[in-house]
Amino acid sequence: MVKRDIENRADIEALVNAFYLKVEKDDVIRHFFTDVVKLDWSKHIPVMYDFWESILLNTHNYKGNPMPAHVSLNEKSPMKKEHFDRWIQLFSATIDELFQGEKAEQAKTRALSIATVMQIKMIQKSK
Repeated sequence: MVKRDIENRADIEALVNAFYLKVEKDDVIRHFFTDVVKLDWSKHIPVMYDFWESILLNTHNYKGNPMPAHVSLNEKSPMKKEHFDRWIQLFSATIDELFQGEKAEQAKTRALSIATVMQIKMIQKSK
């Protein structure tokens, strides 16, 4: 099967949906979404569509700042390096399963960048 690159909103939705199916089953990070925050998936998932579509396709659909929510989450249950590493692992694996190309690589690079910045900010907040 030849994979194609991420090209449109439908591709973003497929990526986000497949990724969060992995998250829901994952023993390392699932608890942040199900126990710590008790996330309303029906509200969170469309925000993630907008977030990733804005980043990868320059649509500017996402309005907001994800940091305050993640800082609050970290205060409730500290996010450690292994949590960020697992998030990156799941996200990158999902991309690799579904897509290949410039945007797919950009998505993995941006995810790593986002996770790195969040880790740095969490460390700064805890000091």
